[in-house]
Amino acid sequence: MANITESLETLLTVDGAMAAAVVDSASGMLLGGAGSGIDLELAAAGNTEVVRAKLKTAKSLGLADSIEDILITLSSQIHIIRPLASNREVFIYFVLDRSKANLALARMKSKEVEGQLAF
Repeated sequence: MANITESLETLLTVDGAMAAAVVDSASGMLLGGAGSGIDLELAAAGNTEVVRAKLKTAKSLGLADSIEDILITLSSQIHIIRPLASNREVFIYFVLDRSKANLALARMKSKEVEGQLAF
């Protein structure tokens, strides 16, 4: 199991990486953050609402699947939200510069880091 700081630093090695965080969606609290270009405290709180809404919708639809990741594509950025398999109330939030990032590689790296974290 890697610690949060090491895990976030690993994410920031991906081409185009701007910022990364680990967030507790039960409280909206930022458990750790690294990088720049975005207010991670505000993003943690806002994306907690995204995760809660998606979980509620999936439950209402009777979907038995779990969320692997949530992808938000903006004109200049890509945001990946990845709940941890070990604790669905904790998620990785990963922000990338769209012009420099390789989405497939970023998703693979976030999955790798997710597997190293345990809560």
